[in-house]
Amino acid sequence: MSLCTLCPRLCRTDREKGEVGYCGQTAEIRICRAAPHFFEEPPISGERGSGTVFFAGCSLRCEYCQNKAISRGAELGRAVSPAELADVFLELEQSGVHNINLVTPTHFANGVREALELCRHKLRIPVVYNTSGYERVETLRGFEGLVDVYLPDFKYATKEIAAKYSHAPDYPEVASEALVEMFRQTGKYRYGGDGMLVGGVVVRHLVLPAGRKESILTLDTLARLLPIKGILLSLMSQYTPEFALDSKFSELHRRLTSFEYNSVLSHALELGFEGFMQSRASASGSYTPDFTQEK
Repeated sequence: MSLCTLCPRLCRTDREKGEVGYCGQTAEIRICRAAPHFFEEPPISGERGSGTVFFAGCSLRCEYCQNKAISRGAELGRAVSPAELADVFLELEQSGVHNINLVTPTHFANGVREALELCRHKLRIPVVYNTSGYERVETLRGFEGLVDVYLPDFKYATKEIAAKYSHAPDYPEVASEALVEMFRQTGKYRYGGDGMLVGGVVVRHLVLPAGRKESILTLDTLARLLPIKGILLSLMSQYTPEFALDSKFSELHRRLTSFEYNSVLSHALELGFEGFMQSRASASGSYTPDFTQEK
């Protein structure tokens, strides 16, 4: 991280010397929450929860980010070494969770990989890489054999909308390449005997207000990229305007309508996708963790 190129921003910041990258972080690994989480997809959360580790910072700047409290700004959460992070993973496993869920780990990829290498031989549960989809293939390759389930977003199909809402015009191209690499590593999704996911790719897509046409284009792109029956689709309706009240884009100030979501859902079913859908009740800030409490 002396000239950081871990994420697609390629900002080349000297994070080792304490400089802050586009992600808002130095080289010091910082975690904001490590605890069981019960609001992931059913075969990830299960009955005992997913062992989520929320990392500080992010390389996107989404106008509607629901984790804004931890995705922007330096010195958030607490600093940990790779060895201490490995202990966090093992402690979560001992608490009974179904998996270790790495939430936005990309900008700490080197340290996270080291932590996994230290404890992977002890872990008896899958490791989930939970990401915005804005990933470099070169960085993902470092996790081959360490990650069992990839849980990426696939947010946009067009560079105009990606630039508008996430300040990343290259998102569609970059995320497309990342998804292909994730599937190459894991292959078709697989369930364990208890019905929990133990391998594969689950692609999330959040339908945005006034974004029905973009969502349909995004699903069409996904259908061309990966085998429809080889992955699971999580089509989300949980958009919550309270996280975008400071956005200059007025369409983000309202909730998603049933018509918008159901139109995209119908298209997903026509394409043949299988996976998960959400009810309108999911559009609530109550599903976002309290990041003032680490556990």
